Amino acid sequence: MGVFERDPQSGTYMPSPLASGPFAGLQGGAVAGLLTAEIEAQAGQQGWGSAVSAAAWFFRPAPRARLRTRLTIVRAGGRVAVVDNTLWPDGEADPCVTVRVTLARERAIDVPAIDVLAFDGPVFDGAGPVAVDPARWPLRRTAPPHGGPWFMDAMEVRQGDGVAWFRLTAEVVDGAGPLARVLGPADWAHGIARPLSNVLADPNPNLTVHLFRPPRGDWIGVRPQARWVPSRGLGMGSGTLMDVEGEIGCVSMAVALMPLPRPAPVEA
Repeated sequence: MGVFERDPQSGTYMPSPLASGPFAGLQGGAVAGLLTAEIEAQAGQQGWGSAVSAAAWFFRPAPRARLRTRLTIVRAGGRVAVVDNTLWPDGEADPCVTVRVTLARERAIDVPAIDVLAFDGPVFDGAGPVAVDPARWPLRRTAPPHGGPWFMDAMEVRQGDGVAWFRLTAEVVDGAGPLARVLGPADWAHGIARPLSNVLADPNPNLTVHLFRPPRGDWIGVRPQARWVPSRGLGMGSGTLMDVEGEIGCVSMAVALMPLPRPAPVEA
């Protein structure tokens, strides 16, 4: 079962239970992945290049209902293209989520050997000296407050050495591209690094991901960190994104701190 199923006749999408977030509505990373997947698919047809970054804004929770999208080309031509994609519940006027994706045509560049030798920093493509095997780390299982299926159930999750590793077991949508696959794991950065658990809700109203190369293999790693300022009711999350060969990019998001929903009292 996929996270979203497309109706080829209407072009709308129906979310499965795996698209659910921890509270009301759908998981932001799942919806952002859907919108980005549509852009990456169009980019392959139009020759816009590789998706190198995505910025998502979550206006309100997307419901578990039939969804429609609308893609808008901001700029296409030259080496860089910028494309927006917005999501609505079918039949409603107010959008829930919009994503802006930047794409760039790849072009190999020669670096003089003397400059390479003088470069004092990580390897250019982010690959580490030794490949990591995330399967060596223990499985991490987390249940949402509502107790039902949710987006975390669409992933195998392992954690060790300060990195949370995610492997999608269900595609966000058929044929999802590299950036679309990264957005779901990246959206957990603030949650897996929160200073305190089961104390406050910390929804993120936005999500920004940059990739300097696509992931190799199925595993996506997040080395996260989070900062809270309870006196302002605000915070942020961020993290380094990795695959089994090394660093591939970064993620960041704002956080709006809120009281946890309290269970309804049980009548005697």
